Amino acid sequence: MAVRQAAAWCYRGGSISAEPRINDRIRVPEVRLVGPSGEQVGIVPLAKALELAQEYDLDLVEVAATARPPVCKLMDYGKFKYESAMKAREARKNQAHTVIKEMKLRPKIDPHDYDTKKGHVVRFLKQGDKVKITIMFRGREQSRPELGFRLLQRLASDVEELGFIESNPKQDGRNMIMVLGPHKKKTEAMAEAREAQAARKAGRQGSTPDADAEAADTAAQAQPEAPAETPSEA
Repeated sequence: MAVRQAAAWCYRGGSISAEPRINDRIRVPEVRLVGPSGEQVGIVPLAKALELAQEYDLDLVEVAATARPPVCKLMDYGKFKYESAMKAREARKNQAHTVIKEMKLRPKIDPHDYDTKKGHVVRFLKQGDKVKITIMFRGREQSRPELGFRLLQRLASDVEELGFIESNPKQDGRNMIMVLGPHKKKTEAMAEAREAQAARKAGRQGSTPDADAEAADTAAQAQPEAPAETPSEA
């Protein structure tokens, strides 16, 4: 009855633990045992496997439950979970997310404002992000779409070393839109940013007060000594 109730509860959508079975939670007569260093021990009774786990002060972890018999390994399960969590965290940290930045310009933009906007676009492309450029037309400007088209072409030409036109300029109501894609992948940009940060940090650590004092002492020792003064004759 209890088994049928548990099966019915699982069928209704109850949660099933994704954690592997360990130690006394393993309910099979025998297992295919793998040693702490990955060596194949062979098929042994469950009691023997648990005895070996206790002897090595490790856990018996079921790593392949569907095998016949199930494959179990001797390991430090707490350490294994911690290392797995750290690897997953590092993978999420290094995961590249596609980001689309947006920059808005006017067709008759001031040269100084254009240089500022272009600087932002350069920074975004260096970071490996896509950039959506929007030209906003107002009033009579809507009758001169060629102004926006030429401005977009100029911007694309100015940053061609860092990005390319992924989506050609097209009219969208009162706006004209173009998308620039970076030549550099997001993962490459992130790796270069981390290397640059590490280099800056190493440079700051290298210029410590002790290092500066040592350099000053070395420079002083390298200078020739001044000749001793001789007493003048009376």
